[in-house]
Amino acid sequence: MRKVAALFALSLLAIAAVTPVAAQSLPGTLQSIPTVDGYQLQAYVSVPQGSGPFPLIVMPSSWGLSYVEYVGEANNLANDGYIVVSYSSRGFSTFCSITSSCGYIDIAGPLTVGDVSTVISWALVNTPANANEIGVSGISYGAGTSLLAAENDPRIKAVASMSTWADLVTSLDANQTPSSEGIFLLSLASALGKPGTLMQQVNNDVLAANYQGAVQAVLADPQTPGRSPMTNIAKLNANGPAVFIANAFEDSLFPPGQVVDFYNQLTVPKYLMFEHGDHATDELLGALGFSNDVYAAATEWFDHYLKGVNNGIDSQLPVQLKSQTNVWNGYASWNAVEAGAVTYNLTSPNFNLFTNLTSTGSLSTGSGGSWQYTMYGPPTETTANSGIALISGALTQWGAPITTSLPLVPRTFDTVWTGPKFTQTRYLTGTPYLQITVTPSTSNLSLYAYLYSVNPSTGIAQLMSWKPYTISDAQPGVAQTVNIRMEATDWEIDPGQQLALVIGSLDLRYDGVTPVGSAITLSNSTAKPSTLTVSLH
Repeated sequence: MRKVAALFALSLLAIAAVTPVAAQSLPGTLQSIPTVDGYQLQAYVSVPQGSGPFPLIVMPSSWGLSYVEYVGEANNLANDGYIVVSYSSRGFSTFCSITSSCGYIDIAGPLTVGDVSTVISWALVNTPANANEIGVSGISYGAGTSLLAAENDPRIKAVASMSTWADLVTSLDANQTPSSEGIFLLSLASALGKPGTLMQQVNNDVLAANYQGAVQAVLADPQTPGRSPMTNIAKLNANGPAVFIANAFEDSLFPPGQVVDFYNQLTVPKYLMFEHGDHATDELLGALGFSNDVYAAATEWFDHYLKGVNNGIDSQLPVQLKSQTNVWNGYASWNAVEAGAVTYNLTSPNFNLFTNLTSTGSLSTGSGGSWQYTMYGPPTETTANSGIALISGALTQWGAPITTSLPLVPRTFDTVWTGPKFTQTRYLTGTPYLQITVTPSTSNLSLYAYLYSVNPSTGIAQLMSWKPYTISDAQPGVAQTVNIRMEATDWEIDPGQQLALVIGSLDLRYDGVTPVGSAITLSNSTAKPSTLTVSLH
C-alpha cells in the first residue's frame, strides 16, 4: 500500500509540474539544441522585447520532466528582462523513452552537467544574451545539475537551486540505511525517459527490491563522487557565483542535513531558505508562474547579482527558516540557528510488562542515572514512523503534520522519553543530536529516532524530526555508543507542550536490517551517557 501511495504522489507531482500556466505574455519558441555528442536537447526559449543584451538564465528540467516545467516562470522572467532557456535534461523529454535523439539518463554525470555549458554557449550565439550576466536555476535534478555546472563553468555568476542534493549518496542512504521509497520513486520516474547503463542497473536492483544493491551500484561507478556538489565545493567557491538554495524540511529525497553542510562550506555570497513541505512541493507553483515565496526570493537574487539591482537581499539575514505555523525567522548563520542548545539526559523508561505498559523515561536536565532497557524488533511498523514519501511531507506543509498517539506507541518495540512542559512558546530550530548506547543481540541492526512535540493532556504527538541509523557487522552483546544527527527543523511549540523522543527499529520508508524479535538493549551510565541535544529559541 505504501508503494501505491508513493506512486500516486509521484503521479500528482508529475501532472502538476507539466501543466503550463494558461495565460502568458511574451510566448517563447521551441528549439532543439545540439549536444557535444550528437543528441538534441528540447528547449523553450523566452526572450524579452528589445535589442538587449539581456541577462541569461538557463533552467535544466527536473527528473522525469521536460522543459514545460518552467514555462510559467520563464515567461515571468522574460517580462522582467531576462532571456530564459528552459530545457529538458539529457534522457528526458516528450517521447524520449521511444526516440533516440534525447540521449540517455546518466544520473548527473559529466555529460548532463556539461549540457548546461552547451546551452549557455548556444544562447550566447543565438540570442541577445549578455555573456557577463549568466545564471542557472532548477528544481531537484535541475537544482543539483545547476550547482555542478557552476563548479565547472566560471561564466555562471548566480545560482538558484531548489530541492537540491549536495551529497547524493548521503541523501538516499542516510547512515547506511537506504531510503527504499525515495529510491523506488526515482527509479519509477526514470521510465519517463531513457535510462543509461547505470540507471538500468539501479532499476534492475529496485525491481528485485535490492535497495542496498542499487546504492552499491551508484557507489561503484567511478563518476559518483563528481555527482555530488559537496565533492568539488572548492571549485564553486573559487568561481565565486552567488548561491541561493531553498529546500524543504521533510524532503523525501534530499533531506536538509546534507544541504546545511554544503551551505556552511560556501564562501561565496549565499542565501538559504527552509520551509516545511516535501520534495519540490514548496516551489512547484512558482515554476508554473504563480506567486511563490521561493521564486520571489530567487528573482530578487538574480536581480541583484545579475542586474545589479539594489533590492537589499544581500543585506538580509541569509538563513531564513519557516515554522509549521508559517512564521519566517531570519538568522545570521547556521551557528545562530543552533544557538541556545539544551542537553537532556535520558532517564530509565521503567518498563514492566504487567504494571506499566506505557512506560516513559524522562528528558532530564539532571542526572540520567544508570539503567538498561530492552526492546525487540517488531513484526511490522509501529505507530512511531516517518510516514509516506512525498505525501506526508506535503501534508505537513499544508498544516497536517505526521501525528501519532504517544500512549499507543508499543513499549515492547519502541522506547519513549518525554521532557518537561514548556511554560512559554519556544521555537525548536536546527539539528537535534542524539547520543545513545546500544547493545545489539545481532550483528546488523537499524534504529530510527523520532522527535515529537506532544500534548500531555491528549497524548497526541506531532513529528518534528527523525533519522535512521544502521549498525553493520557489530559484535552481538557488545555495547557501542552511536551518535545520530537528526534532520533540521523549525517548529513552534506551544506552552504546555513537551518534547517526546522515541527510538524504534522498523520504518517502512527505509530498507532496514533489524531481525524480527531480536533484542536491542539501550543503556545509560556516567561513562557512556545517553543524551538529546536541541536548540530552543
